[in-house]
Amino acid sequence: MKPKQIIIGLLILVCGGAGLFAWMHWHNAAASGVAGDGGDTSTLVSVQTGTLRRMTLHHYIAGYGIVNPAPATASGPAANAPLAAAVAGVVAKINAVEGQMVKKGEVVVELNSGAATLDYAEQELARQKTLYTQHNTSLRNLQTAQAQLDSLQVVAPLSGTIVSLNVKPGAAVDVNTVVADVMDLSRLVVNTAIPVSQAGELETGQQMQVLTDPPVKAAITYVSPTVNTNNNTVRARAALPANSGLRPGQFVSLRIVTAVHTNCLAAPEQSVVTDQAGHSVISLVQGDEAIQTPVQTGFHENGWVEVQGKGLKAGDTVVTVGAYGLPAKTKIQVQQ
Repeated sequence: MKPKQIIIGLLILVCGGAGLFAWMHWHNAAASGVAGDGGDTSTLVSVQTGTLRRMTLHHYIAGYGIVNPAPATASGPAANAPLAAAVAGVVAKINAVEGQMVKKGEVVVELNSGAATLDYAEQELARQKTLYTQHNTSLRNLQTAQAQLDSLQVVAPLSGTIVSLNVKPGAAVDVNTVVADVMDLSRLVVNTAIPVSQAGELETGQQMQVLTDPPVKAAITYVSPTVNTNNNTVRARAALPANSGLRPGQFVSLRIVTAVHTNCLAAPEQSVVTDQAGHSVISLVQGDEAIQTPVQTGFHENGWVEVQGKGLKAGDTVVTVGAYGLPAKTKIQVQQ
């Protein structure tokens, strides 16, 4: 290659390098002008905004539960009962069907036994009553006739609904046979198991929200004093209101209200972001600028988060959409 060609090539390289250097210097200067130290707000950023509000926020424990009939308590019997015969025998008559309402003491199933038929027991009781009014039999004989008839009648121990009927006329039964189940569907509870790490927040009287459509509110009536070591949970139970629309055996999502903050300052959840130092901040709108403000957060609920920060008040405008990644101070253009 000739020296002249080499010199021309070198000149081209030098000129190209100088141009590239100048372009990079200009680009870096422009970038510096955009970002700067946070004080230059010449770049417009399109954002959407919301406002701070005063509201009541709740703290929840979330979980799952099963709907069951209420257990027996000091103030009342259990809300369900299996019905069984007092003696072995054969079903003579069934006086109810599944889904039927029955009253306490109503005869559901009647039997014939090896000792007496239902017809004989009814006739003998009627005879003894007549004789007793005529003073021709003893009170003991009358009571024996009544007891014999009672042993052939399976009665409902509580008012409720026949939820299952397990026998038919002619079926043989004994004292271990559950002939029917009756349940008071107006007295239901939700049983749940809460991780022991959260169970310290539970108290009787707290509100449980069953997350059906529409939600159902219940009140916690029992918190177990012991821990289930199989799954490290604590049992809790809440009484459902009558006519809740829930069914025994139904699996439900729920949440328990363990604390309430009233009249607290809340921000739209989108407006609270984390800065590079890992602190929670919001971008407060002042005129055509957004200025980052540190906040302390509290309860979260339904798209709102409790915030505390210097100078913040209800009605302040904050950046929502576009808040993430904003500089400490920047000019903004609000989109409707």
